[in-house]
Parts: sequence; C-alpha cells; structure tokens
Amino acid sequence: MSEAKDAPVEDGRDGNDEFLLPRQGMVAEQLRNRGISDQRVLDAMLRVPRHEFVPGRYQDQSYEDHPLPIGENQTISQPYIVASMLEALALKPSDKVLEVGTGSGYVTALLGELVTQVFSIERHASLAAHAREIITKLGYRNVQIALGDGWRGLPHHQPFEAIIVSAAAEHLPALLIAQLNEGGRMIIPIGGAEQQRLQLIRKENGQPQIFLREPCRFVPLIAD
Repeated sequence: MSEAKDAPVEDGRDGNDEFLLPRQGMVAEQLRNRGISDQRVLDAMLRVPRHEFVPGRYQDQSYEDHPLPIGENQTISQPYIVASMLEALALKPSDKVLEVGTGSGYVTALLGELVTQVFSIERHASLAAHAREIITKLGYRNVQIALGDGWRGLPHHQPFEAIIVSAAAEHLPALLIAQLNEGGRMIIPIGGAEQQRLQLIRKENGQPQIFLREPCRFVPLIAD
C-alpha cells in the first residue's frame, strides 16, 4: 500500500496532458480565488486529471465549475464543492478515510493523493467497476473500492479518521457516525431534493457535534 502523495506538484499525471491549462485555471479561479486555501487540497486537484473521470462527450467541460452526468442518474460533483468538502475534513497523510458514493472515482483519486488509506463504497456495480479501472490505470495503490450500501458504511474496516459522503441524506446516518474514531470528522450533505446543506460532523465524547456549512445539491443517498 502506497503512502499518501505529498510530493511537489507535477503537471498532471501525463507529460503530454492537453488539459493542464484548463486544470490550472480551475485551481486558480474556481478554488483559490473563492477561498480554498489548503495547499494540499489545491495541489491534489492540480495533479488529478478530472477529465479521465468524465464521459467522453463531456470531456470539454471537465474543468468547468458544475456537475456532469456519469451514468446511473449520478454525477461528478462540481470542483468547488469537492475542494470545500476536502478542506473541511482537514485531512492528515496518516488518516484512514471512508468515502460513501464512489461515483466516477474522482474524489476517490483525490483522497488517494491526500491520505494513506482510502476505502470507498458504491451501490452501482457499473460505476464501481469503471472507477476501479481508472483508479488502477492512474496508479493508485492505497485505494479499495467495495460494492455495497453506503448507509451501512464498511464496519469491518472501522474506525475511520474521516468520512466523506457524496450523496444527500435526509438525516445523519447513525451507522456512519459509529464508524468514526473519537475525534473523527465527517462531511455530508443533509436535506431533501429541494434544500440541502453541507454539515461537518466532529465526534466528541462519542457524540456528533454539528457545524453547518454552505448550501449544496447532491443526488440522494439511497439505502439498499
């Protein structure tokens, strides 16, 4: 299992990366200029080629600041929201992280840059397989993608220092909070189809402490 990558920023993962300039623009204009200041997050988003996780017909929009469809009625989230969620978690390289909702695998790859161990769970077999293929192609060895119910998490790999949920729940999932280490953090969208808000959860003395963050719009977190 590889260590989290914390090396100097490279120009993408391909020396002939035609998307480098759009990716640099994304980081500078959509992230840094809007207040994202965690340099490790900014560097990871410069390194990870978002276009690799976007269906071919949408690749020319890969570095625009909006979600894109990836199949199964799911989307790849807009870059700013992804960066905001990752920054809120204040990840350390030694952290073990659970991602609920692998989707395209883009956030999974970013986590692979930032921490030592990443466990990701996805309910759609086709998305899990495709994400696993891209993650392998890009060379991440510290990531495991499982097929299953995100509401249940991955209790056999607990505890986690951090959990990131890429789908909206109508209430806090108790089973996920239980899988957090003491002092652990979870970022999750909470709300229905029309109104959602990111919540940062800190587990203190076994109880969730809730910090409200920005409004958002995610697909629903569905239990199997």
